[in-house]
Amino acid sequence: MRPLLPTILLVLALGGCSERFDTDQQRLCRQAIPALNAPGTPIAIERAGAGPRPGILRIIYVAGPAEGPVRRRSIDCLFAGEGQGLRPGALIGVASDGRPMSDASFYLLRRFYLEDRRDPPADPGAPLPLWLPELPPALAYGLQQGVSGLPSAAIYALLACAYALIYGLSGRIILSFGEFAALGATASVVGAALLVSVAASTPLAGLGAAFVVAILVAALHGFAMGRVVLGPLARGRGQQVLIATVGLGIALSEYLRLVQGTGLRWLPPVLNEPMALARAGSFVVTATPLWLGVATAGFAATLGLVLLIARSAYGRQWRAVADDARTAALFGVDARAVHDKALILACAASGMAGVIVTAVYGGMGFAGGFTLGLKALIGAILGGIGTPAGAALGGLCIALFEVLWSATMPLEQRDIAVYALLAVVLILRPGGFFGDGALAPRPV
Repeated sequence: MRPLLPTILLVLALGGCSERFDTDQQRLCRQAIPALNAPGTPIAIERAGAGPRPGILRIIYVAGPAEGPVRRRSIDCLFAGEGQGLRPGALIGVASDGRPMSDASFYLLRRFYLEDRRDPPADPGAPLPLWLPELPPALAYGLQQGVSGLPSAAIYALLACAYALIYGLSGRIILSFGEFAALGATASVVGAALLVSVAASTPLAGLGAAFVVAILVAALHGFAMGRVVLGPLARGRGQQVLIATVGLGIALSEYLRLVQGTGLRWLPPVLNEPMALARAGSFVVTATPLWLGVATAGFAATLGLVLLIARSAYGRQWRAVADDARTAALFGVDARAVHDKALILACAASGMAGVIVTAVYGGMGFAGGFTLGLKALIGAILGGIGTPAGAALGGLCIALFEVLWSATMPLEQRDIAVYALLAVVLILRPGGFFGDGALAPRPV
């Protein structure tokens, strides 16, 4: 696959070299305009297009009152391209009326204005819809944080379900589902590129191809993991399986590094035009169709896994093996087949989580699965790792905790707080929120 990947990704690279700037880039450039004018100056956007050099977006606007002297001005926004050490499309420079902004001024503009989470800058190019419901500022800000956290909640719920599907059967933790999510992220980029290369496609078709390819690739690799790694260790101790899956996770990360290289493979944003939901003064709560779509798909898949275990014939077999594998075998239940199917389902769910990461955030590095998988494991433990339903609820709790922390506390301390929450819950309720509350040792 390594020799073919550059050719496959060439389609995406050529698409990224075009002068069509996506809606996120245009909105970010427009949001910088008020900072370049006097406070309260009315802004009217005239047009936007390619600038004098590749990677530069130029916006022509009029600054001044509707009646009186006005100024026709321009802003040039420089965005990173391939091979510049940043995410392609990241804002790396601004020029006002042809005069480049100094590095110090640009840093202050980006750090304390464009990236201000408490008071996000207004978009002068977006008309303020008057029909939206008016909310108090605190409630509108909380609603925006909650909507933005929906994809993360879907990702954690899927991965937490994956952990629970295996732990509920064998009492073993597989520490490589995060790497399977990274595998799904890479496969989604390849799937979208393949569809674009063989036929004209719409964003929905490309997203659908990404989901299909990622799920199939992750499920196939999961089946191979079960046969090659977990099968020979079926009677091994928990520590042996834990160490083996850690080694497998490292091997998968290195495998992805060799396949895709050390650079990130980004998908161009699609379906990311913001939709207004509510307002608080000039602040408008928005969501994109992509956020809502992939989050809905993730929640639907999680609910499907929970219902599969709760109400299907396979779910009865899963619960029987989880309760007593030997007794289940006496009634004709093939424990190995149940394990294989659970592993395929868990890896497919992990691959789907990787697609959501790629679709929402643009891409995922070869080593990005470790932290993601660890947080999902924390969510599974908090909710009760023995059952998929409890683990999924634990993943939602982790996403909610991250949203609340990000909205009220320093962002750089969020991961520390998540790990501290795990320690507190393990001390007070070892079985998790929805599991056994007895203060007894947990077998791992």
